Amino acid sequence: MQTANEKIYTKYYVVALLALFCAFLWGSAFPSIKIGYELFSVSSSYEKIAFAGIRFFISSLLIFTFCLLSKRKLKLKRKNLYHLLALGLIQTTIQYILFYIGLSNTSGTKGSILSATNTLFSVLLVQFFYKEDKLSLKKVIGLILGFSGVVIVNLAGSNIEGGFNFFGDGFIILSSLLGAIGGIYTKKLTKEVDAFLISGYQLLLGSLFLMGAGFLGGAGSLAFSTKGLALLLYLGFVSAAAFSIWAVLLKYNHVSKVTIYKFSIPLFGVFLSYILLGERLMGTNVIASVVLVSLSIILISR
Repeated sequence: MQTANEKIYTKYYVVALLALFCAFLWGSAFPSIKIGYELFSVSSSYEKIAFAGIRFFISSLLIFTFCLLSKRKLKLKRKNLYHLLALGLIQTTIQYILFYIGLSNTSGTKGSILSATNTLFSVLLVQFFYKEDKLSLKKVIGLILGFSGVVIVNLAGSNIEGGFNFFGDGFIILSSLLGAIGGIYTKKLTKEVDAFLISGYQLLLGSLFLMGAGFLGGAGSLAFSTKGLALLLYLGFVSAAAFSIWAVLLKYNHVSKVTIYKFSIPLFGVFLSYILLGERLMGTNVIASVVLVSLSIILISR
């Protein structure tokens, strides 16, 4: 039975507020990563992987600091540590190797669109693991509306040119699939492990593999600067806050009711890419997209 404090995480407006906050943070990662590559003079694939590892290592330190301040025990059972190692490989190491390389081979706007397939994969796959979260006609309509909104916001944009690039577009789609699997895996682990510890350990373990692969593969020293360090700390906060809050929401709610909010990530990504990178933004398309994504969220989250 849930306590009064736990029940608050199932309230519609609380879920909406926290999920949209996570979506904003993840959406801001698209242009921020692009800027980070410039500030740290990151060019090769191995440097991008090492950059990702450093970011997530910082994220894990932030989470563990919070856990200590909130008097959470950091010790884990051995069997849970193995699960978190697997989750770290899926949701941090492999997913973000694909994501970082993919994003470097496509535009920030296009990357935002393709990342929306994470929501499709999540809602389609979760029914095979949780009987109470079955696919329904309402969910199908919601998925169609939401994904249509993500696509429409970018129609006629200046950064959607070119055909399908497997090492750009394909890698981001594969990254989204692993993210969906990782989300379902996270919900399962929350039955035995604190949500913040799940995020902290999977980011720590995953980041070590990323840094190892990056630097052993030939990544040179990164060009650190005051602006670069500030951005890296922000990116660390993005993952620390978003992954931890998301894990809490998944623990107390159906995966589909939480994941549907990820359709708003590309909207935030497009807005922030426009502000920070100067990528083109179409006003009428944005209005149509907001309406469609909002209808999608209302249909599935209610």
